[in-house]
Amino acid sequence: MRYLGNKTSILLDIENILAEKHLLHKKMVFFDAFCGSGAVADYLKKNYHLIINDNLCWSTVYTRGRIEAINCSFKKLGFDPFEYLNTKETIRHGFFYKNYSPAESNRMYFSSFNAGRIDFFRWKIESWYSNKKITKDEYNYLLASLIESVSAVSNTAGVYGAFLKKWDSRAIKPIKFLKVEYAHKIPNKLMVYNDKIEDIIDKVDCDILYLDPPYTQNQYGTQYHLLETLILNDNPTISKITGSRKTAPFRSAWSQDIKSHILLDLVLAKTKAKYILMSYNNDGFMSKEYIESVMKRYGKAETFLCRKINYKKYQNWKSKNTNPHFEYLFFIEKKEKQDIVYESPLNYIGSKAKVIHKIKEYIPHSYSKFFDVFGGGFNVGGNIEGVPVVYNDINPFVTGIIESFKKYTTYSYVQFMKTAIKKFNLSKGNQTAYRQIRAYYNSFPIEKRDPRLLLTVILYGYLQQIRFNGNHDFNNPAGVRWFNDRVLEKMISFCRHLQENDCSFFSGSYTALFSKIQEGDLVYLDPPYMLTNGSYNDGKRGFLGWDKKQEQEMFHFIDDLDKRNVKFMLSYVASHHGKINYDLLHWVEDNDYHLVPLGAINGISGQKRNEIIVMNYAK
Repeated sequence: MRYLGNKTSILLDIENILAEKHLLHKKMVFFDAFCGSGAVADYLKKNYHLIINDNLCWSTVYTRGRIEAINCSFKKLGFDPFEYLNTKETIRHGFFYKNYSPAESNRMYFSSFNAGRIDFFRWKIESWYSNKKITKDEYNYLLASLIESVSAVSNTAGVYGAFLKKWDSRAIKPIKFLKVEYAHKIPNKLMVYNDKIEDIIDKVDCDILYLDPPYTQNQYGTQYHLLETLILNDNPTISKITGSRKTAPFRSAWSQDIKSHILLDLVLAKTKAKYILMSYNNDGFMSKEYIESVMKRYGKAETFLCRKINYKKYQNWKSKNTNPHFEYLFFIEKKEKQDIVYESPLNYIGSKAKVIHKIKEYIPHSYSKFFDVFGGGFNVGGNIEGVPVVYNDINPFVTGIIESFKKYTTYSYVQFMKTAIKKFNLSKGNQTAYRQIRAYYNSFPIEKRDPRLLLTVILYGYLQQIRFNGNHDFNNPAGVRWFNDRVLEKMISFCRHLQENDCSFFSGSYTALFSKIQEGDLVYLDPPYMLTNGSYNDGKRGFLGWDKKQEQEMFHFIDDLDKRNVKFMLSYVASHHGKINYDLLHWVEDNDYHLVPLGAINGISGQKRNEIIVMNYAK
């Protein structure tokens, strides 16, 4: 049958990747999450135990029919059903005859004769199954063959969103009951789901997850409504013009920009599969860069593979164009859960995104609550799971942005940003547009400034820094960065992770949290550094700076925590550009705290800093 996005032409490429990775193994479970017309699952059925899924019932039936066709002997029936249905010339005045042919409607999906024959075929197959004359496998095989037969005489341009207003030559030929094509290989075990992948992904036990999602705005429920009605056999209420059943239950968010990005992140985060294989078209919503970024978020970077395959895309007479078409095949081996790191979309000075793996090695296994008291971009606290997390930052604008990641749905957040970008014509290095949106943000009273708008401004500013003047007006100059797909991926994964975890937010001095901290909690401190200087600690931005007095106050705060048997971890800089913080080192030694060097770390400006962590517990 003709099917949008059919993968028949790249089956060998899919098999080759699996073979290269030594994954063609009968004991493995292969999950075809968007089975569609079943090309991939049927082709690989001898290699794996299969799980198939699709949002559309007809797709799962068609795929199952192909996979199990070789098992169909029709012994109980006692005769060849194909020969029987092709020799009988019976027609029935059923749902298709009345609604999808000119017999009793203005619709020209099928000739009146063929529509009547389709009703007869469907009725007869159901009758055999209801009377236990055929097995479940045989039932699915015959229904798959019926879909194949219907496709051969439909008066459409390839899908069923609309019919042609003139008869195609093939549509007026008498229908034949055709055998669906299938791979003549004996299948292994098969499990079938008929659901939205995002609703079941965390329940499906599999070794290999194969994703072939929609990549354009075409809704498959709309394009194939007629086949859904054929299989469900439920005589639904239909549209007066197209004859379509209600397709709202079958609508897929994968066929929408941004929502598809959000869903890919969710699926890769939640799948139990160890290996992920994905095919995607160059015409799709998601860019190669985005898919690579999200795959490397959840997968081992050294195992990542992207293969580009040229192919001839299905074109009907309405969609012909000369643009090159190719398919991407992506592969990655998934990381262990504890190795996954979420990165804040804020490119914050002093960010711990590059060393969070090392920091997590020294976080104790047991504690009641995590306090990130100099929260900044929230790269440390944002990666804590299983306990409540308290975020604090002295800068209320920064706190507002971090809290907004949890407050707003990710889709509405991104849509807000894209609307602002379009309104002000923001682009990489466009200084005029940047100054206009920055002035627009600053024009609001402080209490009415939207953190989503501030984030948008930040992403187009110099080094994406967060910088205000003494009046709390944002004053970072224009830069040459922008809201690209890698930032989008960080934002989507980070927001989802925050929204799934227990986080609370404060803005003020970290010392105000002292009374909220209890024995059994863990306090993480990542203050400004004495030996480095940034826009957040120079004391010129309307916020408290950081000097020796502030440092000594922090030491006393930490000592008080230690006296209460509260565990702490301090991230700091002991040396920088030949300067050594002796006050820090003496304080550590005097209190017998543990010091662990993290090594040289690149800052957002490219300069290296030698960081350490200090703890009052052994790890």
